Amino acid sequence: MYRRFPLHLGVVLGALYGLALWWLFELVFRAYGLGLVSVSFFFLVPFLIGFLRIALELRQTQLTPTQIFFLPWQPIFVFLAVSFLTLMEGAICILVALPGFLLLASLGGLLAEFNHRLRLERRWTLCLVALPLITAPIEGQLPRSEAFYEIRNTIVIEAAAERVWQELGNVSYIDEEELPLSLTRLMGIPRPLEARMDGANVGSIRTSVWDKGVEFQEVITRWEPGVVMAYDFLIDPQRIPDDALDRHVKLGGEYFSPLRGKYELREIAANRTELSLSTVVRDNTRFGLYSRVWVQLIFSDFHDSLLQLMKERSENLRAIALAGD
Repeated sequence: MYRRFPLHLGVVLGALYGLALWWLFELVFRAYGLGLVSVSFFFLVPFLIGFLRIALELRQTQLTPTQIFFLPWQPIFVFLAVSFLTLMEGAICILVALPGFLLLASLGGLLAEFNHRLRLERRWTLCLVALPLITAPIEGQLPRSEAFYEIRNTIVIEAAAERVWQELGNVSYIDEEELPLSLTRLMGIPRPLEARMDGANVGSIRTSVWDKGVEFQEVITRWEPGVVMAYDFLIDPQRIPDDALDRHVKLGGEYFSPLRGKYELREIAANRTELSLSTVVRDNTRFGLYSRVWVQLIFSDFHDSLLQLMKERSENLRAIALAGD
């Protein structure tokens, strides 16, 4: 069959389209308060990458429904791989974006197939590809609406509340083997190393130290030994190394930041304590459910690791105490 375009040109053009839009949003539109963390880029660009991939292929050959759904993933993988290898984006941002990008690209492919079936004019196609450039200035004028999520996780520990409490304020150095393999570790998010208290009352400062040079403070707002320890996060994003967390998900940064945290203890039986950890997180994106799911997933995973650490250490303390008796 005669081909009007080289085979798989849609892969190359789709990836180049994504890279070009990345450049425009990050280096041009960002000066006007609109960057990659925008609906115009995050949702429209992968959708149109998928559209281009299938629109060009359908001019040459017929595609099955399965091909229409999955072929748009090719330029997405190329685009993200180039972004990572050229240090345009870090691994954490790419992993967070990947599921959404793949789904949106597939939807773009389905629209391209619909467009091909109806034989709509090419001018409409060109307008569609230019859509992010049209919506970006409009989106930049819209006010941001902050969202706040509370993530809470609970664990039961076979130890008295007093024993568990000993592990919460000052946390001695955490060996890598003490934390289970988890999603946050697989994503490359720094792991906690230790926590130090400068007092034992409201107003005291708890300094949390993570690997990759991450360090921040927590100001104690409620202190009831054996019952509750609540704190406000005091994070200076300028003191978080740029290579520790991707700039779009930096602690205390422009888009996401934990605001408050709390440990609560409830003794449910003799030498049996329910320990919960909750965090309130600010979300300054316009991504709605998508960002909420990721915030819930990441913080729940992190909470579970910390609670498991407290469980193992508290139960070991109890075991040592019983052995001494």
